[in-house]
Amino acid sequence: MAIDTGSSTTSMISLRGLSKTFDKTIHAVRDFDLEIAEGEVVVIVGPSGSGKSTVLRCINLLEVPTEGFVTVDGYELTEVKTDLDHVRAEVGMVFQQFNLFPHLTVLQNITLAQRKVRGRGKAEAEEEAVRQLVRVGIPEKADAYPRQLSGGQQQRVAIARSLAMDPKVMLFDEPTSALDPEMVKEVLDVMLELASEGMTMVVVTHEMGFAKAAADRLVFIDEGEIVEVGPPEEVFSNPAHERTRAFFDKILY
Repeated sequence: MAIDTGSSTTSMISLRGLSKTFDKTIHAVRDFDLEIAEGEVVVIVGPSGSGKSTVLRCINLLEVPTEGFVTVDGYELTEVKTDLDHVRAEVGMVFQQFNLFPHLTVLQNITLAQRKVRGRGKAEAEEEAVRQLVRVGIPEKADAYPRQLSGGQQQRVAIARSLAMDPKVMLFDEPTSALDPEMVKEVLDVMLELASEGMTMVVVTHEMGFAKAAADRLVFIDEGEIVEVGPPEEVFSNPAHERTRAFFDKILY
């Protein structure tokens, strides 16, 4: 049975025949096709080592595909003439680790890329930084250093830093996996708010509650291949493939 991985509206992200091989023998991603519409929230799940993070990193060419094509907002990233810096400026990415500069304050962390990449002046960048800190619920932390923040607060700063760049797409690579359980909700709440505002999001996560609440589509992958795609409730309650069923039996019950 063919898997429908497309979207009914114009694609913001298009992955066609995407494959990634490491050391010529490790096939992390195999012949991956996926269309993601503007404003759509897609959650990618699967077992450890299934290629989830590799797919995400190929979307902004942090990993260069071995084969296939990646298009973001009409720009073909795998075309040598494409200005990758321009496209990457439109794609925010939040990692498992927060990747904040420890010697800079929260405000400085959020303004740095704005000034270097977007060319904004100090006042404009700081105004945008404060606006995004309000958005993620920690404006009082503007002058704090990362070491003075909880893990959840640091991850919210990382989200604010990405949002301050006015991205068209947000990528999340297991953003809560490094957090203590009591800090997970505060990060997921910010992500749910972004989803409700219409941000195009691709999220790799083990948080199935977030997938149920926010995802338009759930993509289950295994051994680098798409096994099943569909609305979260449908995939959770009535998976069409035994591999999907076995995965959810382990993590949901």
